[in-house]
Amino acid sequence: MFEKPKEKLILSLMSFVRRQIPNFITCLNLLCGCIATVMVFRNHLDWAAYLVFIAAFFDLIDGMAARALHVSSPIGKELDSLADVISFGFVPGVIMFKLLQMSALSEFIESNTLRQIVQFFPFVIAVFSALRLANFNIDTRQSDSFIGLPTPANTLLIVSFPLMLSQDYTRFSPIVLNPYFILIVSGIMSWLLVAEIPLFSLKFKSFKLKDNLFQYILLLLAVVLLPVFLFAAIPIIIFSYVLLSIIQNKTRKQ
Repeated sequence: MFEKPKEKLILSLMSFVRRQIPNFITCLNLLCGCIATVMVFRNHLDWAAYLVFIAAFFDLIDGMAARALHVSSPIGKELDSLADVISFGFVPGVIMFKLLQMSALSEFIESNTLRQIVQFFPFVIAVFSALRLANFNIDTRQSDSFIGLPTPANTLLIVSFPLMLSQDYTRFSPIVLNPYFILIVSGIMSWLLVAEIPLFSLKFKSFKLKDNLFQYILLLLAVVLLPVFLFAAIPIIIFSYVLLSIIQNKTRKQ
C-alpha cells in the first residue's frame, strides 16, 4: 500500500541530490577562495596559491558534472560566477595587495597620503574580474571561445608570483616585490580581462592538428617550460596564450 509513495519519495530525493552535485562542487570552489583569502592575510601566500589551484579544479569539473548529469540550470550558472568572483577575482586582488605591502613602496612614494591610496590599486583586478564574469554570462559570442582573458587564467598568473618567491626568493624578489611591477601588472591584467581580444578555448571539438594547431602549440610550450622553469613558467605560458590567440585571429582574417 505504501510502496509506491515510498518509491516516489526515494526517486524525488535522488533527483534532488543529483541536481545539487554540480552546485556542491561550485561551493567547494567558493570555499577554497574564502580560505585562500584568510591564508593571504596570515602571510601564507603559497598556501593561498595552492588553494586557488584546487578551486580551479573544482571550477573545471562542476560544469563537466552538470553536463554529465544533465542538470544544467540558471542558478548553477549564477552560482558559478559568484564563486569565481571570490576565487578568481577577489583572491588575486588580495594577493597583489599583499605583495605591494611587502614591497618597498615607501621608497618609491614618499607621500604617506598618496601611498595609502596607491596601496589599494591592485583591487582593480577584483573589479574588472567581476565586470568580465558579468559580461560573460550575457555575451553569446563566448560559447566556443573567449573575448578577453578568462579569470582563471589571470588568477593562475598572479598566484605564480608568491610561488616564484617560495621557489627562489633571492632571484625573483627584486622583480615580484618591485612596486612598479605590481602596479603595472595589476593594470595590464585588469585591461586584458575586459579587452575585446578573441582568445581560443582549450575545449577540443576534434583532435585534428589542422583544427587545433595553436592549442597544441600552447600545450607543447607548457610541457616544455614547466619542468624547466617550474612556477616561473606560468606567466610565460599565459602571455604565450594571449600572443598565440592574436596570431590565430590574424591568420584567420588573412
